[in-house]
Amino acid sequence: MSESLKQSHYPSPSRSQEIVSRTLSVIVDNEPGVLARVIGLFSGRGYNIDSLTVTEVEHERHLSRITIITSGTPAVIHQIKTQLERLVPVHRVRDLTEEGGSIERELALVKVAGKGDKRIEALRLSEIFRAKVVDTSIEHFVFEVTGKPSKIETFIQLMSELGLVEVSRTGIAAIGRGAIG
Repeated sequence: MSESLKQSHYPSPSRSQEIVSRTLSVIVDNEPGVLARVIGLFSGRGYNIDSLTVTEVEHERHLSRITIITSGTPAVIHQIKTQLERLVPVHRVRDLTEEGGSIERELALVKVAGKGDKRIEALRLSEIFRAKVVDTSIEHFVFEVTGKPSKIETFIQLMSELGLVEVSRTGIAAIGRGAIG
């Protein structure tokens, strides 16, 4: 059999492809329905979104940045980026993970209830993690902690041992390093 007949553009079903996580930065028109169209692309094709943040970044030009953390095989990620680029309100799609050196941060509000030694330990740990106390009473604290998602996860795990009550997270905001926008 000739070599050209053996080659295929499709991955072999017997070969499993690794799942990768990617941070996508999507610049879109800031107008009603744009977010629904972008999210519709994901839900209509069964793609998962691990984190999603949206905000206006250029008021004069009415542009917003959608930061999406998603995962899939490299082929699926390529397909997601290609389909996003085809949407009319999308100006630019950047794969910050592929470009390397992006900065990712998240904010979390963490409510912890406790008295005595657990209360003292929660305060001590909050200092180590540079978490700020934004609300307090005799029986609880609400901490504001920012940083890499892994830092937030570690802080939440430690607080679960000390009386974790509730967590609210913003999702990941990301930007590429360097002078290029």
